[in-house]
Amino acid sequence: MNLVYGQSYVSIDSLTQAKEEVMLPDTLLSSPAISDTIVIDTTSIGLKSDSLLSKFPITQKRFVPNSQRALWLSLVFPGAGQVYNRKLWKIPIVYGGFLGCLYALTWNNQMLNDYSQAYLDIMDDDPNTKSYMNMLPMNYNIEGKENQFKDIFKNKKNYYRKYRDMSIFAMIGVYLLSVVDAYVDAELSSFDISKDLGLTIEPAVFNNSHSRNSTVGVQCKLNF
Repeated sequence: MNLVYGQSYVSIDSLTQAKEEVMLPDTLLSSPAISDTIVIDTTSIGLKSDSLLSKFPITQKRFVPNSQRALWLSLVFPGAGQVYNRKLWKIPIVYGGFLGCLYALTWNNQMLNDYSQAYLDIMDDDPNTKSYMNMLPMNYNIEGKENQFKDIFKNKKNYYRKYRDMSIFAMIGVYLLSVVDAYVDAELSSFDISKDLGLTIEPAVFNNSHSRNSTVGVQCKLNF
């Protein structure tokens, strides 16, 4: 039988032993009409809350996150699932991955735009469009080497387009990993890992059912 004191649950057997200290009447403990859980009004019996809480410590229930809620929180807002699971140390990792991918995306996209414009300018016949000169050393003369630099600018443009696209896929990968991490972390939060979990290798004697001879060998024990 349990006593409910505020938000605390106290064993009736332990409370009987401390009856004289907390001054509970005998009729309260021996009444046949008492259900499995009774509520004590501390104001009516003159019970001091500090003495009861110090005599009977409160055991807090372990937080077990809901995996579906963690999944949806991560889908809506990256990192929210880690906050819900109370794994705040993972937040810098998640947003560090996003910032790294964002920096790579911005850099490669800017270089792609520059080399794309330089390639367009070197391919046309307009002498006023010379943005490709900004991609070369100062006062560098490319007369007679136009075809060579056309290939160079084309390859550079394709190079930075490739890594721009890879940066986008990397950012999507970080997002999906944060969602999977939040879901799996919530699912495994209720998985009990005891001290007995382990693999033991020890010698053993095996009896042969077809003969009376015994065989000595090694057996593996998995404790879980």
